[in-house]
Amino acid sequence: METTQRFSRKRQAIYDALMRSHAHPSAEELYHELKPDYPDLSLGTVYRNLKSMVAGGDAVCVANVEGRDRFDGHVEPHAHLVCRACGAVMDLPMTDALRDECARIADDGGVVIDPRSLRLFGLCFDCKDRGGPDQIRQ
Repeated sequence: METTQRFSRKRQAIYDALMRSHAHPSAEELYHELKPDYPDLSLGTVYRNLKSMVAGGDAVCVANVEGRDRFDGHVEPHAHLVCRACGAVMDLPMTDALRDECARIADDGGVVIDPRSLRLFGLCFDCKDRGGPDQIRQ
């Protein structure tokens, strides 16, 4: 963790669990994962620490899926696909073509695009194979 916060075993455990995950967990998922090892851990502690990590640049909130924010500890530039059928959130590489397109859109619109929180919506591999566009929830 890069931020200069007071060291806490729970904070470190939350960060480590976030870094191990490629599923972009919610605070609730991290809480349930860590609770057996930290019986006095509260959901509020997980939320506060995630909020602090996001504010400090150690994590990003990549999407809100079914009312739950989903987090990523990998903050290097990359995009995310949010599956409209199953709610999965997956990493997509920041290719040169995608980086160039983001730059073009930003220039044309006079805005700045943060590549750490670039989200695309569609279907994951599994849902695409199960039925294609008919699987997309509105």
